Amino acid sequence: MAHFHGMSLQWLGHATFHLQTAKGTSILIDPWMESNPSFPKDWKAPEKIDLVLCSHGHSDHIGDALSVDQQYHPTFVGIYELTGWLASKGVKKTIGMNLGGSFQFQDVTISLVEAKHSSSIDDNGTPVYAGVAAGYVLQVEGEPTLYHSGDTALFQDMKVLQELYAPVIACLPIGDHFTMGPQAAALAAQYVGAKKIIPMHYGTFPVLTGTPEELRNHLRGKEIEVIALRPGEVCK
Repeated sequence: MAHFHGMSLQWLGHATFHLQTAKGTSILIDPWMESNPSFPKDWKAPEKIDLVLCSHGHSDHIGDALSVDQQYHPTFVGIYELTGWLASKGVKKTIGMNLGGSFQFQDVTISLVEAKHSSSIDDNGTPVYAGVAAGYVLQVEGEPTLYHSGDTALFQDMKVLQELYAPVIACLPIGDHFTMGPQAAALAAQYVGAKKIIPMHYGTFPVLTGTPEELRNHLRGKEIEVIALRPGEVCK
């Protein structure tokens, strides 16, 4: 069953995704590969990465940001304080945003939206304020709207995302402990109005116990499809 019209979304484990639009725009979300236990080691890296979207400053979401910059020299997008830290480390192309703002890049409109989570950077043992955590809404020409929530708890204002953006596909954390678990994620899916859910941020560590099957159980009868990708698998 096709989910996109020429676009592809590949899960690289945890909260890391690679998105390729039909027009060739290459986007990496939450770059954490080298020390990510669930990262597919046989991943064939793309020839280019145009954009890197960072949801917040924790190492399991930006752990490979600097190495990706050295290899690809993409534009990094994120909350203002986080992109400021990246710039201080030598990243030359950054787009600092804040919640509610949007940014147009080629065939993609990127909106930074609220998440309920903490955000800081471990800078050689020193914690650095990284602004607030965020999620992303991606509107690609001719494609269903995609929502990547970042790390978040369930919150009532997710309903606003349905009114503003009407996302069709949502990447939601289900692992519990540090984010929503399956029961809360099932309610979040209904709040945002998505018809298809890609679970993320689960199984990476023993403490992340939520499973896609639990999510399916909580969504039984709701006409919402759970797309449980394996690390490295592509949703097209």
